[in-house]
Amino acid sequence: MKKLLLLFIFISGFITAQMPDISQVWLNNSKAYTGTIGGKGQEIRLKINISEQNKKNDQEYFVSGYTLVDQNYTKFEGKLAITKYRDAGKKGTVYGEYELAEESKGKHSGIFKGKFIYTFRWNRETQKVDAQYIDLIGDWKSYDGTLDFKTRIKNQ
Repeated sequence: MKKLLLLFIFISGFITAQMPDISQVWLNNSKAYTGTIGGKGQEIRLKINISEQNKKNDQEYFVSGYTLVDQNYTKFEGKLAITKYRDAGKKGTVYGEYELAEESKGKHSGIFKGKFIYTFRWNRETQKVDAQYIDLIGDWKSYDGTLDFKTRIKNQ
C-alpha cells in the first residue's frame, strides 16, 4: 500500500509540475531572426517584440512582431507550442510547432506554419544558457491562396 501511495504522489507531482517560463528565449535578445522564403532563397527577417507564456497552457507562448521581405513590412501575431523536450545533461532540445498570422494587407501577407527546434547548452557553474540555437522550418501561404513558399528562419 505504501508503494502505491508513493507512486501516486510521484505521478501527481509530474502532472502538476509547471513548465518554466522561457518567453524571453523567443525574443532572441532583441535581434531579428533571419532566413529564406521561397525557392529562390529570398531573404526574410522576423522580429519578435512580445512573448508571453499562456497562463492556461504553460507549453504555449503567444508572440507578436513583424516580418520584413524586400520592402514589405508586415505585423504578425501567433503562438509557439512545445511538443517535446529532451535533456541530455549539458545540452537540451525543445521541439514544437508554430503558427504566425500576418496582418491582412493584400497579396503579400499570409500565415507561417511549421515546426521549430530550440537547442541550448546549460552552464552549471553560472546557471545560465551559454549557447542557444532556434530553427523555424515550415511554410508560408498567402491569404488569397495564390502564393505558397517554404521557409527556414534562424536566430543569430
